[in-house]
Amino acid sequence: MEQKDIEYFRETLNKMLDDILQKGQETIEDMTESGETYADPADRATAESDRAFTLRLRDRERKLIKKIQKAIQRIDDGDFGVCHACGDDISVPRLKARPVTTLCIACKSKQEEEEQNRGD
Repeated sequence: MEQKDIEYFRETLNKMLDDILQKGQETIEDMTESGETYADPADRATAESDRAFTLRLRDRERKLIKKIQKAIQRIDDGDFGVCHACGDDISVPRLKARPVTTLCIACKSKQEEEEQNRGD
């Protein structure tokens, strides 16, 4: 992979990380500022449901943070863009679609097929 591609992915991953951290901070601020009281139980239930949904999203993003950090570490280590299963290069279009991936499209397809056959 060319150096310009590596720098592109480093910038992309760092931006993803910054965006997630900013959303998390905004969620914390929203939840600490929100001292709203609801006269209608339906309004309260809707607000609690919205809060629960937001927290589920932030939990997913927390897991993504770890993947982003690992991808940045792979860039630093010089093995970013190399499939962990077969050792081939992962295509740039695949990395652009999912920069945290560790598998080339062939290995990922094989993994998904195996999971489907096992019933995972």
